[in-house]
Amino acid sequence: MRAEFVNPFLISLMNVLNTMAQLELKPGAPRKKSDELARGDVSGLIGMVGPQTRGSFSISFDKGLALEIMRRMLGEAPSTINEEVTDMVGEITNMVTGGAKRILGEKGYDFDMATPVVVAGPNHSIAHKADSTKIMMPFECEYGKATIEICFE
Repeated sequence: MRAEFVNPFLISLMNVLNTMAQLELKPGAPRKKSDELARGDVSGLIGMVGPQTRGSFSISFDKGLALEIMRRMLGEAPSTINEEVTDMVGEITNMVTGGAKRILGEKGYDFDMATPVVVAGPNHSIAHKADSTKIMMPFECEYGKATIEICFE
């Protein structure tokens, strides 16, 4: 997978969390992913289809980071991952994908976005919508880790 597909998602995630939650994430090293195990406690997954490509994007958050984002964005501080937290993760998934869609659209790649699906719980899995290499990119901050996954045919 080419960096021109991956970088818009990285840029968009950092922009969304900086703007909406005043959080700075430190990116780690990207790597291939060979299993379907999520690298967090709550994950949003969204499919994308266009004339030139088909793929999916997911973002997983550690519980502590998801709860801190909730507190910063909405002023609510739940102690567990509840329906409001999963709704917020779905909205973040939408915002990050929308930002990446805008950047990719400027480069001539167009796609439609599906409605995100959110899954929570320990050791949940993420089933990507494309049959291709999955790239995983970890991020961290003082509240926990986030991991994005990108898979394009």
